[in-house]
Amino acid sequence: MRDYDEVTAFLGEWGPFQRLIFFLLSASIIPNGFNGMSIVFLAGTPEHRCLVPHTVNLSSAWRNHSIPLETKDGRQVPQKCRRYRLATIANFSELGLEPGRDVDLEQLEQESCLDGWEYDKDVFLSTIVTEVWSQECAVFDHGHADWLQLPAGLLCELRDVYSAFCPCWHGSDLQLRGSICPGYGHQVGGTEILSKSIRIIFATLGVCIFYAFGFMVLPLFAYFIRDWRMLLLALTVPGVLCGALWWFIPESPRWLISQGRIKEAEVIIRKAAKINGIVAPSTIFDPSELQDLNSTKPQLHHIYDLIRTRNIRVITIMSIILWLTISVGYFGLSLDTPNLHGDIYVNCFLLAAVEVPAYVLAWLLLQYLPRRYSISAALFLGGSVLLFMQLVPSELFYLSTALVMVGKFGITSAYSMVYVYTAELYPTVVRNMGVGVSSTASRLGSILSPYFVYLGAYDRFLPYILMGSLTILTAILTLFFPESFGVPLPDTIDQMLRVKGIKQWQIQSQTRMQKDGEESPTVLKSTAF
Repeated sequence: MRDYDEVTAFLGEWGPFQRLIFFLLSASIIPNGFNGMSIVFLAGTPEHRCLVPHTVNLSSAWRNHSIPLETKDGRQVPQKCRRYRLATIANFSELGLEPGRDVDLEQLEQESCLDGWEYDKDVFLSTIVTEVWSQECAVFDHGHADWLQLPAGLLCELRDVYSAFCPCWHGSDLQLRGSICPGYGHQVGGTEILSKSIRIIFATLGVCIFYAFGFMVLPLFAYFIRDWRMLLLALTVPGVLCGALWWFIPESPRWLISQGRIKEAEVIIRKAAKINGIVAPSTIFDPSELQDLNSTKPQLHHIYDLIRTRNIRVITIMSIILWLTISVGYFGLSLDTPNLHGDIYVNCFLLAAVEVPAYVLAWLLLQYLPRRYSISAALFLGGSVLLFMQLVPSELFYLSTALVMVGKFGITSAYSMVYVYTAELYPTVVRNMGVGVSSTASRLGSILSPYFVYLGAYDRFLPYILMGSLTILTAILTLFFPESFGVPLPDTIDQMLRVKGIKQWQIQSQTRMQKDGEESPTVLKSTAF
């Protein structure tokens, strides 16, 4: 059968149909930008200290010294989870003893925050931490469920207890993954429906730019809506409107053809021709091709097809590692926003805005340079900058913030390219499954990323060292992927490109076994791929 792009060439490259699909798929990603990093504001941890009830009779001096101090970043700050025993200092206050002068504070017994906490409200009026998880202390280890969607958002609006919030939060994650996840439905659908010259623009300047736009609007929402419930509602509602766009997006004709559903694919193609004002050929698919396809029962493919042969198994494993580590870097740097020096809203906007030039660079690299070299170079840039962070003096916080932005730039550029690259590596018959498994690995990386950030409580540079090292190792791994630049999309597993080094290894293995067979009466057979 002829190549799909050749069959549908009469539709043109950039007609009304292609523009409609481009816009609908791109616009429906905006809520992902809203919700992808909303946890930064919804579960923000304000400055806090143990609550000292006004019912306790303390002088102003003892009330001001009721919280022990600790050293943080070279300065003395109140501890977040300890206070001096109130019964003791209340007794000292009644006796008229002064803290620090009559009483050595370092010798006083301490206790936990038995009466809760008081929170600074300069940045947040309320968050999930202050209202739902306020019974937790230390790091407020709430983890990271990285996406939201409509049913969960509305349910969480109504129920603010911990046991209700977590299930609906994770449930929203599942729904969003199945509907408007950028690396799954968008990239695969756009790659298969749009023409060869448009699919790269779509994957970088389309979906990703629209995602960045939503991300940039997030701090604006959060700045004007400081209550977490109202913010959650405001971020959830736009998803309703974008969800309706999917009624107008057709199934991929390329996928329908791979399933033997030729008539359905032809209907969509003819409708596209009508929208473009083009008269479709009377016969789109050659009758002999149709006869061959109709006489052959479509082969069913399952998840184990991703590991059935040595070649596709190696590509799947390498893709999982690639997506997981890139996701750790991307989400780790994005979630680290509250730890950067300066205003959290400005920093969040800058981390979102830096993605726009990153996507433009990704588009240029994908247009003119080999995939694996482009991704590897972007990862080397992001990883090396993060490793350089430990050499920056603590007082040069603006330089540190700038380096984080550069690191985010490199990793984001690689992240957008890997969507296109992975879709090009897998054949049509298992492309959805291949990208889906890779996307699942990415979700695992996003779940792990907060724990990288939490390591900063022990060493400020440790998260950057770990994320930078993983990123550079992944950059090296990328060099061993097969190159898909300028190669038609594979339709079957047999058409897949081979991993660099696998073919040479096979030849060397066969040669070695043949030599062994000449010396031995038993000739070993080579392993089939």
